[in-house]
Amino acid sequence: MTTDRGTGTTPAHPVVLYACIHNAGRSVAAKRLTEWYAKGAVTVVSAGSEPGRAVNPMIAAVLADRGIDVDAETPTLLTGELVRGADVVVTMGCGETCPVFPGRRYLDWEVEDPAGQARDVVERIVDDIDARVRRLLGELGVTH
Repeated sequence: MTTDRGTGTTPAHPVVLYACIHNAGRSVAAKRLTEWYAKGAVTVVSAGSEPGRAVNPMIAAVLADRGIDVDAETPTLLTGELVRGADVVVTMGCGETCPVFPGRRYLDWEVEDPAGQARDVVERIVDDIDARVRRLLGELGVTH
């Protein structure tokens, strides 16, 4: 975790940014799973380099079956300000379009894009993201 993000103070808890292209599937799933497990111990943001119009309905359905609601999620544009405000930046397919700033931890998760996939494939994608989120929370010292 960085110590100041430009403020000179230590934040109460880490800020994790999940970024993918459309901010409609993978990054939304990662954000909501992180919030679900971390229970407020982590601030979570998600964004996309080319935000879509809405959350992928299959991602929404798979998460809803797990008791996780995505109704309040809206695809958001990935900006340098969001990256600067994060301690950990996890990219999932935005590649070179994600700005890089010193002092942040960057992870690139190679996660299949759920767009247009059958439900069983989306369930596997969400399972993969779920396992990665829990591993990241463990690395951050957050119990889940």
